[in-house]
Amino acid sequence: MTEGRGAVPLVEMRGITKRFSGVTANRDVNFSVEAGEVHALLGENGAGKSTLMNILYGLYRPDEGRIFLDGKPVIFRTPRDAIAAGIGMVHQHFMLVHTHTVWENMILGVKDTPFVLPKKKIINRIAEISGHYGLQIDPSAMVWQLSTGEQQRVALLQMLYRNVRVLILDEPTAVLTPQESVRLFETIRRMSGEGHGVVFISHKMREVMSETHKVTALRRGENAGTVATSETTEEALAEMMMGRKVTLDVNRSRLNAGKTLFEVRNIRVLGDRGVEAVSEVSFSIKQNEILGLAGVAGNGQQELCEALVGLRPLLSGEIKMNGCRMEGSSPRRFIREGIYYIPSDRKGVGMASGMDIVSNSIIKKYWSKPVGHGAFIDWRNSAACAKRIIEDFDVSAPSLHTPVRNLSGGNLQKLLMGRELSEAPKVLIVMHPTWGLDVSATRYVREQLLAARENGSATLLISEDLDELLALSDRLAVMFKGKFMGLLDDPASVPTEKIGLLMAGAPVEAA
Repeated sequence: MTEGRGAVPLVEMRGITKRFSGVTANRDVNFSVEAGEVHALLGENGAGKSTLMNILYGLYRPDEGRIFLDGKPVIFRTPRDAIAAGIGMVHQHFMLVHTHTVWENMILGVKDTPFVLPKKKIINRIAEISGHYGLQIDPSAMVWQLSTGEQQRVALLQMLYRNVRVLILDEPTAVLTPQESVRLFETIRRMSGEGHGVVFISHKMREVMSETHKVTALRRGENAGTVATSETTEEALAEMMMGRKVTLDVNRSRLNAGKTLFEVRNIRVLGDRGVEAVSEVSFSIKQNEILGLAGVAGNGQQELCEALVGLRPLLSGEIKMNGCRMEGSSPRRFIREGIYYIPSDRKGVGMASGMDIVSNSIIKKYWSKPVGHGAFIDWRNSAACAKRIIEDFDVSAPSLHTPVRNLSGGNLQKLLMGRELSEAPKVLIVMHPTWGLDVSATRYVREQLLAARENGSATLLISEDLDELLALSDRLAVMFKGKFMGLLDDPASVPTEKIGLLMAGAPVEAA
């Protein structure tokens, strides 16, 4: 990218310190974005990135330090103050009202909104922005009906709707096809060329290296360094974040697939909106195999996963485990047959966020020994189970009785992975396992998936990170509008542009 420079930073944070109940999240942090600059902010989970950006966005007040906008000191008491000053943020956990529609969320907090809402005008504006950024969404849909990826699009559009001068993007390409990502970066470059500032938070090092001017890394709440992107490497940035050398790649060994464990034949599934979300999908997975599933969020992946683990009924079709029919069975039977599920929503679906580590560790086996004894739970054995997961899967937590909502994203995902993988699953359904994780946690999760493959598991891996799918998958399917557009036996040999065409709906012959 062509580097932009301004005489005075568009926004500058000096000496920012923030403490929570005696824990220092940020300590004397300096960070600035110049007009025309795309500035990446990196750091492992818990490094203080979100806290720093929440201060800039007005959600938190710093205990020490000041913020300057165009060289003038400012104080943001609320996000409305920040938005009014032209600073917008798209959070990793979206700030949306789930009981409202997309278009209603778009105007929440907008100053001078008329009493009678101009719905048509708002929807037309949403369509204009959606088309401009390649982020398609139904403006009339209820937010609670949307997938995680679709909700991220709404949050992004919500900020773009306000014409912000400084845009903070947290993992903005997680739900885009390669072609859509290209279009988004074209827009970001156009914004920077017009003098806007962009804070880019991403764990995709290739994006950071190719699409940013500067990189600032945080480590344990402090500045670890700021460098020009053109003068560094992916390995150097990883070492800056972690304080040690980190190997980014994982090695997928060649394995001979075993017998077919899991078969799906012509299944059809309804979505929450009452329309068919999965249409005549068929596939099979063998032992020692990872079948990857690519596709833009909202094309039926969520409904497919829920159907495959007994959480959503089928309209028609068959699901077989070791040749035995499973459709119509309870989720408990799926678990007993060795089918385990790692959902994309760690806090809302994967875990009971208000419960502690022990309770969440046994949530799928409280009815069986040695944890369950009839109507009673053996809490000593339950604690031992949780302790094994924490030790085996390197979960960092203050105690076994810590509520899981207090864990960082990486540790929460490790706990979730540990709970599922410790049962030696025969079939593993995994959705977005590394979404929002730092370099170290991402590598760890991928290594665990490959270890499960070597131990004989048949894995369906759904991800919106195409690099991740190509690195881990033995075969790759592509889903669009509820249908499989193609099944690639050697995905590494297919150019990503062609996979992107499949993700956009082109038939495999055309791609």
